[in-house]
Amino acid sequence: MVTEFDEGLMTGLLISGGHFGGDGRQPQVTLRLHVRHEALLRWVDRSFPGGRLYGPYHHAGRDYMQWMARGTYLREGLVPFLERHLSPDLDGHSWDRFDRMRRTYAAQLGIPPAGAGKGGGESSATPPASRPAASELLPDQLSRRVEEVFNRLRGSGERGLPDPEI
Repeated sequence: MVTEFDEGLMTGLLISGGHFGGDGRQPQVTLRLHVRHEALLRWVDRSFPGGRLYGPYHHAGRDYMQWMARGTYLREGLVPFLERHLSPDLDGHSWDRFDRMRRTYAAQLGIPPAGAGKGGGESSATPPASRPAASELLPDQLSRRVEEVFNRLRGSGERGLPDPEI
């Protein structure tokens, strides 16, 4: 049984180190930590079954493990959990990333398009008018946006850039 403490700790971990995104086809939430936090990640895996723990990985001078939530568990367990515990007032940056994932993958998460952006309190974040979510773009607009992102990446030549927003 998950306690209030467990829920608070998990919320804090996801706010501070969680990644809310996907691979273009399916959404996922990832919590990646250095291997020194293995016991904590094993606790996450036991306390929030349905996700999956991967690693340890050792490459490029990094040693880490990661817990991931996808599919049914993400849709039926973690998203409702985050909708209850995250809000723009608690942490606007994390809420924006979570809400962007919900909008981008609304169909896969079973969220009606009008329902994305709701939850987590009365406020809801909306994307800036100049940067609509990928799911709101027409196919030709999306194609142009993807091309712009690829051109920026090709021209940057830098490693370790954050994932561009499409």
